[in-house]
Amino acid sequence: MQPQMLDDPAVKPAWLAVHPVSQKDSLAATALRSAVAAFKGKLAGTAARGPFDDVMERVAALTDVTFEADIVGGIPGFWAKPARSQKGAAIIHVHGGWFNFGTARAYRNLVGHIASSAGADAFIPDYRLAPEHVFPAAVTDVEACYRGLVGKGIKKIAVVGDSAGGTLALVLLSIASAQADKGGVAPVGAVAISPVTDLALTGESYETRAEADPYFTKPQAAGLVASYLGETDPKSPLASPLYGDLRGLPPIRVHVGDDEVLLDDSRRYVERAVAAGVDAELDVWMGMPHGFVTGIREFDAARRSLDAIGAFLTLRLL
Repeated sequence: MQPQMLDDPAVKPAWLAVHPVSQKDSLAATALRSAVAAFKGKLAGTAARGPFDDVMERVAALTDVTFEADIVGGIPGFWAKPARSQKGAAIIHVHGGWFNFGTARAYRNLVGHIASSAGADAFIPDYRLAPEHVFPAAVTDVEACYRGLVGKGIKKIAVVGDSAGGTLALVLLSIASAQADKGGVAPVGAVAISPVTDLALTGESYETRAEADPYFTKPQAAGLVASYLGETDPKSPLASPLYGDLRGLPPIRVHVGDDEVLLDDSRRYVERAVAAGVDAELDVWMGMPHGFVTGIREFDAARRSLDAIGAFLTLRLL
């Protein structure tokens, strides 16, 4: 993303909100960067699953959210259920992990915050992971889960996802919205947190944010994506939502940190969605790394982002 787009009100489009970093958050981000420096670009292979889940398990938990294992549409997973939730409404949250990592159990605390803020039950599907299950296994699973929610009589469903889960959430959004024309139930809206919208990895921020991103490198991303795609064209709309037909989609909100190689994946997707007539907005959080919303104890930006996401979802699920 070009710096002038962030700094110059005459250049900044109406769909872009830029949040400055506080001194407290800047110091916390610096400390995090130092702590993870030795691991940058090294998260790969099935051996990384345990450490990845361990990080996610440490997200601060809420005391008023309960968790329940279930199978929805044939897909196992976990419900995050806040003490007060809207009836007849639900969130499907597709977890991140670059298509290779992550579990519903490990993500339950983070999704509990989203469910509580939105005032709605949220289901996290344990979709099949690469490299054991290549594309389109994950897409098939999240679509089956969505149909399962509809089968339970839930009429208002919001689609949410982070990182690779954001990719799958936006693909699911297009699939479910298209099926609504054939008598299905359309999603009421979607939220994507730092999604990978372009599996061809053509975003400029892979270079412009290469040093700023504390976690990922382009070669690392290329390897993880290749293990997921197999022989599939990375520009297939079912793999990369950036290349899909975005016309007619419900409202979308995307949140991303400025210090991410994935910054342009968010920016370009929202730009295309707006051009297609979609109510889409992008929130860029300055000084924040990938996955900053998990830092509920460390970052004020995490709490503010989750509050904004919850407020949007509440309105869509009413």
